[in-house]
Amino acid sequence: MKTALTNWNNYPRKEAVVEAPLFEADLLRVIDRGTSFITRGNGRCYGDASLYSNVVSSLKLDRILEFDIHTGIIRCQAGTLLSEVIDFSLQRGWFLPVTPGTKFITVGGAVASDVHGKNHHKDGSFSNHIISMRILTPQGAIISCSPDVNSEYFWFTCGGMGLTGIILDVSFKLKKVESGYIVNEQIKAANLDEILDLFDQYSAYTYSVAWIDCLGRGNSFGRSILMVGEHATAKDVLSHNLYPRPARNLSVPFNFPSFVLNGYSVKAFNAVYYAKNYKRNMRGLISYDKFFYPLDSILNWNRIYGSKGFVQYQFVIPRKNGKVGISTVLKRISEKGWGSFLAVLKLFGNQEGPISFNTEGYTLALDIPINSGLFKFLDELDNLVHEFGGRIYLTKDARMKPEMFYGSYPNANTFAGFLAKIDPDKKLVSYLAKRLELK
Repeated sequence: MKTALTNWNNYPRKEAVVEAPLFEADLLRVIDRGTSFITRGNGRCYGDASLYSNVVSSLKLDRILEFDIHTGIIRCQAGTLLSEVIDFSLQRGWFLPVTPGTKFITVGGAVASDVHGKNHHKDGSFSNHIISMRILTPQGAIISCSPDVNSEYFWFTCGGMGLTGIILDVSFKLKKVESGYIVNEQIKAANLDEILDLFDQYSAYTYSVAWIDCLGRGNSFGRSILMVGEHATAKDVLSHNLYPRPARNLSVPFNFPSFVLNGYSVKAFNAVYYAKNYKRNMRGLISYDKFFYPLDSILNWNRIYGSKGFVQYQFVIPRKNGKVGISTVLKRISEKGWGSFLAVLKLFGNQEGPISFNTEGYTLALDIPINSGLFKFLDELDNLVHEFGGRIYLTKDARMKPEMFYGSYPNANTFAGFLAKIDPDKKLVSYLAKRLELK
């Protein structure tokens, strides 16, 4: 029986036969069938990376298998949600080493996307903290791999969008913390030049991220709010419980009409959001949920963009071209008037992964509702990003052309060759893989 599936951005929507195995032995039978499929976690990526006509869900393979409270090394099945890792480890004094903007993704998804967070400039991406993982290959073998053992398999799996095999379980090292709070500082920047300077001034902080007004013009072009933070010590939270209560969740009950989000409403939101920081510098203590996952408290927030869905466009531009590159792309977005009220700017550090999105530079992510002229406009932005030596995040991609992928990822051809070698029968296939001519 087929089910209509879509990822978090509600585009594209595809029919699929979905099965959810309970045991590893079930996965072996899936491989033996010889039918092409893709594995899927919680569907919180954007685009078509975990979509195909046959889908194998990992969500029932969600057990924490081992944990060493002294070293913080945890081993869990690929279907375990990051939220479940936090619930298990935080009150034992450990937290995720790297986390994206939602905790509702699976550990397997974190590997396949090689997710990054607000601390990439300090701690790298998720792959930097993996000790080892077990993978069921397209040939039906179970292998262990790490940065030093079966290293080619390891590195092409990190950021490989689930195309190298089925991730069974992952061992990774958590970060030692004393509380569930963050000491947070917010600094207003009047324009793009100032926010880029602030990233350098506050580079000693473990966590940094900026909200940016991508519709600002004139003297306000690129006005932003930089948010930096450190894990609070026990001494910092003497007047609080060490671990905050779970956040109360609101919910968006239905898809918003398409006219709600337009240039005027986004401009109005951005003006209010920028003005809420009534002082240039504001400092306080907030829960980890509010710092890392502000949108997770709004269930089904993706419905704000209406039934047609939206595209999250995320790109990175190397640091040497960062200022002029980000400025050029932002000006084009501002001129078009298709800006987002959820525009996020981050600074990346060095990155080793051969197929990972992350590279030293500036990354900007913004949400744009689907409309008739959007994809043509994004093709134009792709050309600008490529001109400045940048690339697009596969996990957020729903429409990039193969020429852009092969022209912007230095190891794209090597990756395609590796996939052809390990999966000649094309058992692991997604719509993204087809669209980018990877399989």
